[in-house]
Amino acid sequence: MKKHNFYAGPAILPQSVIEQTAEAVRDFGGMGLSIMEISHRSKPVVKFMEEAVDNVKKLFNLNDDYAVLFLTGGASSQFFVSVMNLADETDKIGYINTGTWSDKAIKEAKKLSDPVEVASSKESNYTYIPKDYDMPSDIKYLHITSNNTVFGTQYKEWPSCSCPYIADMSSDIFSKSIPIEKFGLIYAGAQKNVGLAGTTLVIVRKDILGKLSRTIPTMLDYNTHIAKNSAFNTPPVLPIYTTKLNLDWIIEMGGVEAMEKRNNAKAELLYNEIDNNPLFKGTTAVEDRSVMNATFLLHDEAHKDKFLSMCDEAGIVGILGHRSVGGFRASMYNAMDIESVEVLVSVMKELSNSVG
Repeated sequence: MKKHNFYAGPAILPQSVIEQTAEAVRDFGGMGLSIMEISHRSKPVVKFMEEAVDNVKKLFNLNDDYAVLFLTGGASSQFFVSVMNLADETDKIGYINTGTWSDKAIKEAKKLSDPVEVASSKESNYTYIPKDYDMPSDIKYLHITSNNTVFGTQYKEWPSCSCPYIADMSSDIFSKSIPIEKFGLIYAGAQKNVGLAGTTLVIVRKDILGKLSRTIPTMLDYNTHIAKNSAFNTPPVLPIYTTKLNLDWIIEMGGVEAMEKRNNAKAELLYNEIDNNPLFKGTTAVEDRSVMNATFLLHDEAHKDKFLSMCDEAGIVGILGHRSVGGFRASMYNAMDIESVEVLVSVMKELSNSVG
């Protein structure tokens, strides 16, 4: 039976990418060696790492003002690494608190600088993206989390700010077009919409670096990794290779614009069922609903076990919601085909018909 993978992360990958990665693990490029045992300084590895960087630049139309890095430590490490590279202890930096990950980013920033919580939706359990607030004129940058996997919200319009955005895009990077010129730094853990867990993509505008009085440990300095093309130390070769393949796939499919159209169609199909099926309801403000992670509840929890059993029979996995929200969460990342959403919608209709 085909599985329909709605896990929030590690997340679904295109089947072709899985197959190519598996082949590289067995025998990379006909070398008779696994990709896991080849020097990171060998020509084949250097080549695909360069190609991965080129793919990122192509997808976001980046010029030489931006550096593309593949680091380790996950997006969570960037909560503090970004501050160490971009702000001194007395600098005021802005944060919009829209969920679990932005809340954690603020806590890390408090150890290193002077973060200001510009706006927050915490009081409503993060059911919306804040919109009506005063933007401080003296913040050095504004940190946002573009998509919130736990609570199912996503930015549809970017905040009005004269300073650069610093964005955690772990769960929706390459899913839609963005105004790249507004961003000073983008970071993303690979395992949600890019590739395998183990590498973290960082896109940084080079002119905002090297301007601090603080001393940055060598390994945490972005300039260290820029100078060494992400190979100052041994990089996570396999996750970077899978990321490269996944970016190849996105380009072959038509790029970010094609992903945006594809993702909107999936989200529209599912949200239409949530809104019209009498058994279900969404958890977030309609205008802020995430295209990547749809969160929803049953009006009557008595139907939960039956719904989950029906999902299991249909090959649907990873549908349970996060404990902070409850209910269900359907993560529909780039690689998911609309067929999987159609199967979920069919199950939801079947449940309604069976208890109606």
